[in-house]
Amino acid sequence: MSLDWAIGPFVAVTLIEMMFATGLGVRLADVVGAAADRHLVLRAGLANYVAIPLVTVVLLRLLEPDSDVAIGFLLLAVCPGAPYGPPLSALAGGSPALSIGLMVMLAGSSVLVAPLLLPVLLPLTPAGADVQVDPLGMLFTILLTQLVPLCCGLGLNQSRPALAARLLGPAVALGKILNAAMIALVLASYWPQLLEVRLAAVLGMLTLLGFGLLCGWLAGGARDADRRAVALTTSIRNVGLGIGVTATAFAGTSAVTAVLAYGLVQLFGSLLIALWWRQSV
Repeated sequence: MSLDWAIGPFVAVTLIEMMFATGLGVRLADVVGAAADRHLVLRAGLANYVAIPLVTVVLLRLLEPDSDVAIGFLLLAVCPGAPYGPPLSALAGGSPALSIGLMVMLAGSSVLVAPLLLPVLLPLTPAGADVQVDPLGMLFTILLTQLVPLCCGLGLNQSRPALAARLLGPAVALGKILNAAMIALVLASYWPQLLEVRLAAVLGMLTLLGFGLLCGWLAGGARDADRRAVALTTSIRNVGLGIGVTATAFAGTSAVTAVLAYGLVQLFGSLLIALWWRQSV
């Protein structure tokens, strides 16, 4: 029996819980502090919303995948702000406050930018000219699963910090359980398709990951800790959101497989980079 029907709702619940937990652990001062450096924010925005999407289009034109795969990769290209960025940045010796603030800003801005960018970029790919996307549906998904719970957690931390501190530990623990269950559910449903991913596609994923790290490093400015924070926050795309959107709008297609495959590549690749950087701290 296919598990496709359960993936969308389960991923949505997991994202909502993760973003709420992220908000509980974020201080408004971190977001304000990151936003204060306007030049860094501008560079990070260009890296996430211009450089990475354009390179993704170039790779898709070179590899010429089917339309569903193109949708999966482009969706990740326009959806930064993953909650995994700050933990990896801290592991690598990056600036925790900058990584958290940048993650919140990217997660918030993707609500408006991602639904606008995806319909523009898809026709630029060989297989995506005839693909139709639903910007309003995508906007609703991002609002529901990302921005609203993040703001709720952030607001609770700002207004009731003692309560937020008590809830943070259990919320983080629950998030880990839900994440593990989500990965197991998606793998159980899409494992055969993952085994069919071509070597050329894996090399393309590694190229995109390396380019994201390079763009983030260059956008990070002069301080080494800032460069590491921006590099890892930029390279980690929002795979949970990507699975949530594709599992709802493109259930059972290779769009979900593409998102999942790149999610695994970027997670392990970024983790190895973070561990390597940690040795030089």
